[in-house]
Amino acid sequence: MAGDSLEEYYRARAPEYEQIYYRDNPVRRAEIDAEAKRLAELVSGKSVLELACGTGYWTRVMSQTATRITASDIAPEALIEAKRKQYGCEVTIVEADMFAHDFGEILFDLVALGFWFSHHPRQEYDRLFDVLTRRLKKNGLIWMIDNNPPAEGSAEMSCHVDEFGNNYKHRYLSDGKPFVILKNYFSRNDLEEILGRRFDLCSLVYGQYYWSVVLQPSGTV
Repeated sequence: MAGDSLEEYYRARAPEYEQIYYRDNPVRRAEIDAEAKRLAELVSGKSVLELACGTGYWTRVMSQTATRITASDIAPEALIEAKRKQYGCEVTIVEADMFAHDFGEILFDLVALGFWFSHHPRQEYDRLFDVLTRRLKKNGLIWMIDNNPPAEGSAEMSCHVDEFGNNYKHRYLSDGKPFVILKNYFSRNDLEEILGRRFDLCSLVYGQYYWSVVLQPSGTV
């Protein structure tokens, strides 16, 4: 069983996507708010390249303290939502496939990637890591956030696991339209092992609903 296109899924989900941040769950909300505070401090005074920016939720958080942001996503419907927001710094929004787009010669202090790592095929991590480091200044940082099973349903709700260990699960839009998408989950040890192959882990926050990391390419410190 193959999964549906993630691009198709997120294009369809764009108008309702940010509902995930406002569900009636105090613990979940507290984790998001705490991460927003950490992220705003992390990007203070920095230039940022945000990949898979989606509807701009984290773009807006970073814009309160960053100097400038280039925010990109492949889904035009998500970028429509992002362009409706008010930002606190210069934000350039680009429709782009992060794996194919040429962002030019500009280097950034920080590359941000929210809620994509869990969708990326396990057998292609090096391809993603190359993208994350390509436009990064020397001693630059990478920030990522993603969710743990309670945030999006149990990890046991799998409908298929492929030969590489990628998990596929059902997702439904508010109107009931079904999708099957790649969605992997990670323990703290998983993240340390996978990310430690290419990066120094400057921080790893592992909550009940979400995890986040700040990374630096190994050997740059």
